This record gives sequence, C-alpha cells and structure tokens, in this order.
Amino acid sequence: MLRGRIRRGRGAYVADDDPLDAAQERRVRAVLALGGVPQADLPDGVQQVRLRLLERAASGQEAPRDVSAWAAVVASNLAMDWHRARRRQERLGERLAALRPVEAPSEEENSVLSLAVARGLDGLPDAQRQAVVLRFYADLPVRTVAEQLGVPEGTVKSRLHAAVRALRARLHEDEVV
Repeated sequence: MLRGRIRRGRGAYVADDDPLDAAQERRVRAVLALGGVPQADLPDGVQQVRLRLLERAASGQEAPRDVSAWAAVVASNLAMDWHRARRRQERLGERLAALRPVEAPSEEENSVLSLAVARGLDGLPDAQRQAVVLRFYADLPVRTVAEQLGVPEGTVKSRLHAAVRALRARLHEDEVV
C-alpha cells in the first residue's frame, strides 16, 4: 500500500484518498470524450489517469504543480493511444481477412490435403511426429507436450519448428498448397 503524502495544487494529498477530486475527474472524462474515446471506455481512462498519478507518487517523483492540467494532458495522451490501438486492430483485421481463402475448400480438396499431411507425418522422425500430434492434434500446450515426452520445452519447440518446416516443404513439393 502506498503511504505518505503527495503535494498538489492547494493542500496535501494523502495516498489513501482519491488522487482526483470530482472536478478533475469530470475534466478527465471530458478530455477523453472529446478525444473520441467511447463512453463505455471512459471509466477505464479515468482509472488510468489515477494509476499514473499514484505510480508517480510511488516512484518518489514530486506531484505535479497543477494536477488538473497534468491529468488533462495524460487523458489526451490516453485518447491518442486509444485511437492508435484501434487503428492497429483494424489493420490487423484487414490483414487477417486478406489471408482467409475466399471460398471454403471443397470436400475433395480437404481429402487431398488430409492425405498429403498424413503422408508427410509418416515421413517425419518419431520424435517430431509425436510433438506434432500432441501439440496440434491433441491441442496440448507446449509445456504439457514437454512434460508428456519428458523433454525441455525448448526441445519441443525445436522439434515442432523442424516438423512444420518439413511438412510445408513436402506439401509444396507435392503441389498440394
């Protein structure tokens, strides 16, 4: 728990109190809203401003001379961060959408791919095949696969990497993908 005092504008701030008074909180909400942050995300933004003020106090930094102005600047920066994150998510969604096949593969294509993968798995060394089957077919996390095989996680990752590379090469070689 944070102890001690932080000076602000007029008077002192005791860490057990809310670092933002009601007027400052309204100002923070207004800056966030004007910055385009949706109403549903405003409480999180206010909490982020509070947290940054408390972190500043915990690190031993002097409290801002004008907490209200400092909080408004932090809120403005948070609004910009929110927009950047939203744009990043949109771009990621667009890239993922571009990677999706336009049409679902036919039953015949699925059968051909399944047979090719099965043949590829048969051609892998036993250790790599075990790692692939446990990780991708049994859907076990790497840690569990490592425990089941009695090897370090790094070894499982290495085997998976080599197996996937070999399977990919085999599928390209057979002109399946």
